[in-house]
Amino acid sequence: MSSSLDQRTAPAPEGSRPTPLPRRTRAYALPEVRWALAALGLFLLALPPYLLGGPAWLWGALFAGAYATGGWEPGREGLKALRERTLDVDLLMVLAALGAAAIGQVLDGALLIVIFATSGALEAVATARTADSVRGLLDLAPATATRLLADGAEETVDAGLLAVGDTVLVRPGERIGADGEVVGGASEVDQATITGEPLPVAKETGDEVFAGTVNGTGALRVRVGREPSDSVIARIVRMVEEASRTKAPTQLFIEKVEQRYSVSMVLATLAVFAVPLAFGDDLTSALLRAMTFMIVASPCAVVLSTMPPLLSAIANAGRHGVLAKSAVVMERLGQVDAVALDKTGTLTEGTPRLTDVRPLPGTGLDADALLRLAASAEHPSEHPLARAVVDAARERGLALAPADAFAATPGRGVTATVEGRRIELGSPARLLPDPHHARVHPHPDTRPAHPEADHARVHPHPDTHAAHSDTHHARVHPENAPAPLVRELEEAGSTAVAVLRDGEPVGVLGVADRLRPDAAATVAALTRLTGRAPVLLTGDNERAARRVAGRVGITDVRAGLLPEEKVAAVRAWEAEGRRVLVVGDGVNDAPALAAAHCGVAMGRAGSDLALETADAVVVRDELAAVPAVVALSRAAHRLVVQNLVIAGAFIAVLVAWDLFGTLPLPLGVAGHEGSTVLVGLNGLRLLRSTAWPRPARG
Repeated sequence: MSSSLDQRTAPAPEGSRPTPLPRRTRAYALPEVRWALAALGLFLLALPPYLLGGPAWLWGALFAGAYATGGWEPGREGLKALRERTLDVDLLMVLAALGAAAIGQVLDGALLIVIFATSGALEAVATARTADSVRGLLDLAPATATRLLADGAEETVDAGLLAVGDTVLVRPGERIGADGEVVGGASEVDQATITGEPLPVAKETGDEVFAGTVNGTGALRVRVGREPSDSVIARIVRMVEEASRTKAPTQLFIEKVEQRYSVSMVLATLAVFAVPLAFGDDLTSALLRAMTFMIVASPCAVVLSTMPPLLSAIANAGRHGVLAKSAVVMERLGQVDAVALDKTGTLTEGTPRLTDVRPLPGTGLDADALLRLAASAEHPSEHPLARAVVDAARERGLALAPADAFAATPGRGVTATVEGRRIELGSPARLLPDPHHARVHPHPDTRPAHPEADHARVHPHPDTHAAHSDTHHARVHPENAPAPLVRELEEAGSTAVAVLRDGEPVGVLGVADRLRPDAAATVAALTRLTGRAPVLLTGDNERAARRVAGRVGITDVRAGLLPEEKVAAVRAWEAEGRRVLVVGDGVNDAPALAAAHCGVAMGRAGSDLALETADAVVVRDELAAVPAVVALSRAAHRLVVQNLVIAGAFIAVLVAWDLFGTLPLPLGVAGHEGSTVLVGLNGLRLLRSTAWPRPARG
């Protein structure tokens, strides 16, 4: 059917805001859906009187209505193709349905029309929803911005009218209105939509920021560095639209021979009618032979050779938490021979978790007491690390104390008074005076982007780790005591958070984004299926990416990538002849998902754009389902080949009988329908629960 992404997203003039459009297109607003529903309704109304022997005028009129409403869209598309001197499956299916009706097989023809119309409607809905999500992405960038004038005054302006060199004020909690450079202030910015980094990144003078990202607790002054139409978020929109337009036309296996088969069948039918007539056969006999030929040679069984296995695979995958959006998607999943994986939210859970609680000896605190102090101080904060600490305390059943005089300082951490003691938490590089640790972090962040740590490293009673080295720590000056713990945690892949009480260090916490338990097994399974190890594509830093990759068996790592760089990598592989499967979850993954041969989004934390752009969605967020659905697709392809052999054999025998003998029409119909039923039942084998491949397990 004719819907396309670019037809529904007219570009706005440069320098202006796009015209507001509805957030989500209603399915009933699409003409393809209305025609398909009308055809289905008329078909269902016609069934009872037809099967119960009711008056022919009643069921005949209803079936005729189903033919007209359901065949309108595919017939129109088929005639369009015919004007361009091509014969496609749309017109062929309409002709086959009309041919079936001409010899009395009204029900079969109507069913074929309804199935075809429904397929076109589903395609139109999927296309419209993708366009809605692309438009919704524009909402990430704020409509207005606060521009600072030369005299220090402020004015609120349309963000689309900002010019390079303007300075804007971004208050706490606001979205940044343009790509640019920080020229004043300090804060933390959540830029996961652009880079995929799991934690907010500290920003100060000289750092780059992106439109659509969310400012934290500090105020920033930003000098605009790019026109709004050239911002990273705007480029993501354009890349998704371009990839959706330029992606290779999707065709099912049988459609690759559609033209030759369609033309051959039409020409052969005309010949079967005209040749006997030219040699003196009577009109009725010649017409009957030609109609019989058209029925037995029609592609119904061939079409059903493809659809039941793929639709059964879709249903089976759906029961196991994987939504494949079409039969084409299910076929393409089995064709992939290279895989690119995102890191945060795909290989990892995407949510920081507390992994270590390390009280210092001589402080009088055990693990629970240290965690209670830290969680009490962090409780008013909305920072992801603070939530991880508070959640861990609640999981242990610790009662939090009230926090007074709470303050969050960008570039340093949080401070609060808990039970009369001043508690500070933040980056060891900023809070601890240890000079050695300062050298470890030449570019310290308040909450540094953290690599992942294995959940197995969580120590429910981490005070035991301190106990084994009490003698050593006793000889270390209190100021330097946390340094070895900090180095140990960071070398193991956690983000270290120093805890001070009245200015003295009392412990260190470790927080990390954990690997999914099935990540390594999934990578191994995908390697077996494709013959090569997956590649890691991430916007996170190199150190974090390589640590995760090493633990799951990935050697090819591309880190620090912006969305357009991910797309470039995918297109380079496609240019080499690879069919790439991209697995991701964020807005920054959407262009790569659209550009790839097949894109799969993780459903639980996936952004709206990623979910709509992807060809398939892992609804239950089980990474191990990805290799399982690829294997299921390959099983469906094997059944398609089997069915094509069966259908081809039946067609060859029946056609030969009709051409060189006298094939009775009822027997021809029975043979044709019999082959159709046979291949249909064979394809339904994938509905069995045992057909779902056993997922990889960690």
